[in-house]
Amino acid sequence: QVQLVEDGGGLVQPGGSLTLSCAASGRSFSSTTMGWFRQAPGLEREFVASINWNWRVTYYADSVKGRFTISKDNAKNAVYLQMNSLKPEDTAVYYCAYSRRASGELHRLHEYDYWGQGTQVTVSS
Repeated sequence: QVQLVEDGGGLVQPGGSLTLSCAASGRSFSSTTMGWFRQAPGLEREFVASINWNWRVTYYADSVKGRFTISKDNAKNAVYLQMNSLKPEDTAVYYCAYSRRASGELHRLHEYDYWGQGTQVTVSS
């Protein structure tokens, strides 16, 4: 089993910044991929970003390119999502996800095997 625990969500004003964290435990992460997804009320869960754990290759959805940065900390078994220039449309529950696959963008839900509980991000003035 893999446990994923997100943290860092909250309320932020438009244009502000927020950093989410995801602590992972249970397995080695040398040949996996970690991803961030988000889901706003009434909308489908959508891909935000992913990172291949071993090669540190990153991928981003077009909607967040240039604003969000995904990163990892091997020592802490953690993945982060730094969000800058936040917009109201970024408001959603953000989910950390784990995939057994070692490479690729992995932007589809079914490519992930474990999910965190989600953390709420609200961008509002």
